[in-house]
Order: sequence, then C-alpha cells, then structure tokens
Amino acid sequence: MGLYDTYLAVRHRLHDGDPPEHVAIVITERDLLADGAFDTLSAALGWAFEYGAERVTVSVSVLDAAVVPTLVRELRRVDAPRRLVVRGPEDAALDGGAVGLQEGSGSEGGSGTDSGGRQRDTRFDDAPIRVTVGLGGKAEFATAIRELATDVDAGDLDPESIDATDISDRLVFPEEPDLVIKTGAERLSDFAIWQSVYAELYFTDVNWRDFRRRDYLRAVLDFQDRQRRFGR
Repeated sequence: MGLYDTYLAVRHRLHDGDPPEHVAIVITERDLLADGAFDTLSAALGWAFEYGAERVTVSVSVLDAAVVPTLVRELRRVDAPRRLVVRGPEDAALDGGAVGLQEGSGSEGGSGTDSGGRQRDTRFDDAPIRVTVGLGGKAEFATAIRELATDVDAGDLDPESIDATDISDRLVFPEEPDLVIKTGAERLSDFAIWQSVYAELYFTDVNWRDFRRRDYLRAVLDFQDRQRRFGR
C-alpha cells in the first residue's frame, strides 16, 4: 500500500463517522470487458470488508443480453473474500428455484418464504456478496408491481393494505445500501431505483479499469463526512 493510500486509511480509521455497512457498486458490461476488470472487482470486494462493510451488492448493467451467460460464469469465478452469489435474469425468473453460487463456495442451498408466502432462495438473501447481472431497477420494480396485481386478483392481498414492505419483499434484494459507488459517469445505469432512494451516491470520473484502493477510500471518507438525512 502506497504512502497516499496509507494516509487515507489512517484518516478513515480516525474518523468519527461510521463507515457504510452495505456498499453497492454499479458497473457495466463494458467495464468488465477491460483487461483486469475481474481482478479489480476482487480487490474492491476485499477493500469493502477491510474498511467496515458487512455486505456488498454489485450490479452489472447489460445492453447486450447475449453476454449475460458469459458474465455470470466469469463472475462466479471471482476470487472473493467472502461467500459470493451471482444472480442473472434466468435465476430471477425462477419461482423458488436455485440461484447460482460461486464455484467452491461450499454454501448449502436454502429457501424461505417472504411476507406474501412466496418461496425465496435464501442463499441470495443471506450472502455477504451478491451480484446481479442484467437485472435493471425499472424491470425489477415492474415485476414487483405485477406480482402485487396477481396477488390482489387472486384475493390473497387486500389492495388497501399494500405498503412499502410489500413492494420491498418482491425485489431482487430488499435491503437499502448505505453507499452506492458508480465509476466512469454520473448516472446509475438503471440501478436499484427503490432501494437506493436514501443511499449516499458517490460518482467518480475514474474508470473501472483504473479503480484503486485510494479511490475506494475516497468514497468511504466522503460517506463518513456526510450528514445523512434519509429524506428529511
């Protein structure tokens, strides 16, 4: 670790503000086409847990659906510091079906039910590192609304009782990230519209292929410097 990185790490350690517990990283398929992109992801996951995160969500936005199987396969091979689960469109379409696990993770399958009584694969919910590929926020939200409409039509749900929890339970991952990091541009690439409404957003001009420890520490320090208002 270089001198400047050490300086930033000391600032982080001595800072009065809490670090983000749940970090989300938004990258694109183009980012992953660059040489060394998966090594950068492996390193970034390590930095996240080193500097206080308890959960990391990675969202990969995709323009060409044909590349999804390849991305899912390669992401499952990423050398991760903790258990990693990858979910693509085919996994999301399964009703209680298996969600892809990183090879060699040693994780056991598990399922549970959400508040609407539907089967959920708890391996994705419980994993410290969760990666979604080609699952945009708009499509995710639309799917949740369709499920609500289906439950209402079947008489399983009173429309007057629908609240934010009913929607959250039907999303790919219900938890709200504390910090969302986007490299290369100041836009979120259709990421987690519902979940990130109160998240702190951090944009950097640094492209993913050039993302370093110091860039991650800058994002964490920026988060620690902010006074979170949660919409108030």
